[in-house]
Amino acid sequence: MPQRSYRVVLWTLALLGVSLDQASKYGVFNWLAGVGPDHTYRVFKSENNGGFQLVAQYHEEADGKLVPHVNQGALFGFLRNYSTMANGGFAVISLLAALAIGVWSMQPSTGRDRWLCCALGLILAGTLGNLYDRVVFNGVRDFLHWNYRFDWPVFNIADCCLVCGAGLLLIQAFTSSAAPKTAPEPSLTAPVPQTTQHS
Repeated sequence: MPQRSYRVVLWTLALLGVSLDQASKYGVFNWLAGVGPDHTYRVFKSENNGGFQLVAQYHEEADGKLVPHVNQGALFGFLRNYSTMANGGFAVISLLAALAIGVWSMQPSTGRDRWLCCALGLILAGTLGNLYDRVVFNGVRDFLHWNYRFDWPVFNIADCCLVCGAGLLLIQAFTSSAAPKTAPEPSLTAPVPQTTQHS
């Protein structure tokens, strides 16, 4: 009986994650372009003026068109000050990571592991979502800002997929049970009968 494969879970999560990431980026940036001078919508506010908000940053071109301000670094703004060089480097890394996950997903053992497929699907979704931005916008569009107890750098849905996928991959790696030991094969030789000697 063939073993069940969970590759469909991997590719479904990847497709859904990329779709949600890109839809949220285009939707929020188009919406917030017309929301006040700071292009910010506060989802909730805490007592110390923190909370959670949607924020879209723009720069204005010569013709007056608003263009999304992008993060050319990595997750949570890492190396963003290195501009185009960082963006190109992370784009190459993202492409190689996506190809590696594609090859990894073809392994028979990967397809049989449900949680590994979930983790790889989320990581692939985040990788492709931000890779699209790096190629099309020369950087990643961020709009989620969490400032309640901790002031996080602005991030996006693709970053969430990457963090959740990496966390799930670590949990899966540390909690996966060792493969059961196989029972020793029975001997093919017939036992030698014991003979008794009579005096």
